[in-house]
Amino acid sequence: MNEFKIAEKLDRIERLIISNKKVLTFDEACEYTGLSRSYLYKLTSSGRIPFSKPNGKIIFFEKEKLDNWLLQNSHKSDDEIEEESLSYIIKKKKA
Repeated sequence: MNEFKIAEKLDRIERLIISNKKVLTFDEACEYTGLSRSYLYKLTSSGRIPFSKPNGKIIFFEKEKLDNWLLQNSHKSDDEIEEESLSYIIKKKKA
């Protein structure tokens, strides 16, 4: 097996391990979210992303809170808007 395939398999294993954890380290959070280290530091220092510092130094992230933060300000697709519109019209006609 060549070095590229081994590295690729290790990356997949690492992603699986991260996906099963509830609490992530700073580096794991960068990997999980796809954010750069500098941008994630900026978000934590400005208080724009939820994190914990239990010992006052090392930063941890709760994966569920990261998921919620990543999914905030979602925008509906045209299909979702159309479906809601039709549902609203049907409800109004029945009333």
